[in-house]
Amino acid sequence: MKILVCISHVPDTTTKVKFIADFKKLDITGVQWVINPWDELSLARALELKDDAANGIESVTVVHVGPAATEPTIRKALAIGADDAIRINAEAGDAYFVAAQLAEAVKDGGYDLIFCGIESSDYNGSNVGGMLAEFLEIPSVSSVSGVKIDNGQVQVTREIDGGKEVISVQTPMVAIVQKGIAKEPRIAAMRGIMMARTKPLRVVEPGSVAAMTALMAFEMPKPRAACKFVDPENPGQLIELLQNEAKII
Repeated sequence: MKILVCISHVPDTTTKVKFIADFKKLDITGVQWVINPWDELSLARALELKDDAANGIESVTVVHVGPAATEPTIRKALAIGADDAIRINAEAGDAYFVAAQLAEAVKDGGYDLIFCGIESSDYNGSNVGGMLAEFLEIPSVSSVSGVKIDNGQVQVTREIDGGKEVISVQTPMVAIVQKGIAKEPRIAAMRGIMMARTKPLRVVEPGSVAAMTALMAFEMPKPRAACKFVDPENPGQLIELLQNEAKII
């Protein structure tokens, strides 16, 4: 069985966001780039499955759509424990473009289980996993918080209102995962960092797919209003503010 983990290259969540070119482009000066948190947890679970020899996992591959500048992020995934990587040599466009490029690059790879994070921490679109499954014409399961393999059969746990459900799924399949898939991401050891330098990273050229949408501009959220303090002896003022200004009662 072979596992594929789709990873995104995103700004660290502590990054102070700034825009240039009339708010049409992110200013990447000084930005620290990381593996998308949901994808990093997916990779951790994939490696946990491989660690158990009874699961029969042959390899864990990571795939990413991005230019050469994103390779340090891919190498981090290799240092964490992935066996090899694929980089599709294109600037990531919208979700349709990314999913189509991923599908074209991996359709003949023989992957049994494909992990996609439920969303990326920069755009939060939650679209790529479902689109990828449609392009590949294989089943997908969303809101996955657990994956195990029992006698060669993949079982996924997903969150539902009021509880959880466990589903047996035929492979190949796409698991669209959320937090809970692994307790915490793995940290690359020095040995892993050294080995990552020699692990295979295959670069493929993009297919002739056009994005379905175009970015017009970004807009910063409105600044928060100044904090108002209310005298504890004046509950009427608090009620008035909650009713007429905050409009929450």
